[in-house]
Formats: sequence, structure tokens, C-alpha cells
Amino acid sequence: MRLLVVEDEKKVSSFIKKGLEEEGYAVDVANDGEDGLYMALDRVHDLIILDIQIPKMDGLQVLQVLRKEKVTTPVLLLTVRATIEDKVMGLDSGADDYLTKPFAFQELVARVRALLRRRTEAEPAVLQVADLTLDPARRIVSRGDEKIDLSPREFSLLDYFMRNPDRVLTRTMITEHVWDYDFDTDTNVIDVYVNYLRKKIDAGERPKLIHTVRGVGYVLKTE
Repeated sequence: MRLLVVEDEKKVSSFIKKGLEEEGYAVDVANDGEDGLYMALDRVHDLIILDIQIPKMDGLQVLQVLRKEKVTTPVLLLTVRATIEDKVMGLDSGADDYLTKPFAFQELVARVRALLRRRTEAEPAVLQVADLTLDPARRIVSRGDEKIDLSPREFSLLDYFMRNPDRVLTRTMITEHVWDYDFDTDTNVIDVYVNYLRKKIDAGERPKLIHTVRGVGYVLKTE
């Protein structure tokens, strides 16, 4: 899943970005409200982490514009202000949750996961294609009766494939949902990770599930 962090303190945004990437998320960063709004309006993110006190356009203004433009992406507000009035103002402006600085990274991750679960609760609890299953909540992948260990990035890539079965995913689409804006699309990293997945879920199995569409990208489907 792809997240947007709007935070002007570069040490904080770098810390959040690095930590969330280690959890398997693709993370984009904006350092002011105007850039944050521009990126959020793309509607490619699954969740936005938005600091209130940012330059050019504060977080509440950004949030209000997003909701006015019918952007329904969940928003987690960050702030050093902790009064009840501030929290009520943020939630009334359209925020989905609120986290006060300083915070423990584990709490941030827990809130991110909770918001993402809430957004996808209408979807099947377990994704399945043929005998391949993926449990997003417990982060468990199995092929038949055998559990498969995946790295966070491999899990994110397979999750994206399994939410789009029989759909050809271009390298650009994969980049936007599994990596981030700064990813170098001229590298072969996507092909490398797809091959990692193939070795783990398709080696010695029938039917083969991950197929190459030459000159376009990849598709997850039964043969």
C-alpha cells in the first residue's frame, strides 16, 4: 500500500518514511501544505499522515480542501497540540485519527494498520487466487497447505497482484502502488521482485499464477 507523509520537519519525515518502508509500505513525502495537497489530490494513496503545523498551507486547510474535493483517503493528523478542542477541530474537519507528538513509532504503525483495515473491511478477509491465499490482517501467505515467507516488499507486491486478479499491471502501476514517486523506473528492481515472488509461489506448483505480458507488465491469473 502507498502512503503520503506531509511533514515539514525533515528529520521526522525521514524517520517516518524509513520506518514505514521497513514495514513494507511505499511512502511519498511532502514538506509543505501546497505540495502535500497537490500529491494527495492524485488519489493514489491509501492513507495520508498529515502534520497540522506545516508551511504555505496548514494541515487543517489541506484536509478541508481534500474533503471538499471528495477525496476520501483516510487521514491521520499529527500535532504537538493536545487539547480536546484541537482534537475535535481536527476530527470535525474530516480527519480519521489523531496522534500527538512526540509519539512512539509502534503506536504510529498500529494506527496506520487500524485505519487501513477500517478502509478495507468491506473486502474479503482473505484474498485467494487458485490455491494461493493472502491474509492482509495477519500478513500470512500460503500456497495449498504450505506457508510462504515473504519480505515486506514482496508481501506488498503480492497483495497488489491479488487485489487485481486477471488485470494486467504495468510497471508504472506497480511503481505507483508498491514503491514511490522517487523510484527509478529505469531500473530492473520490479522485475527482480516479481522473480522473487515466482520462485516462492510458483516454483514446482500448478497452475502457474504470475505471467509476463511482454512489453507491458505482469498479470496474476490461472493458466
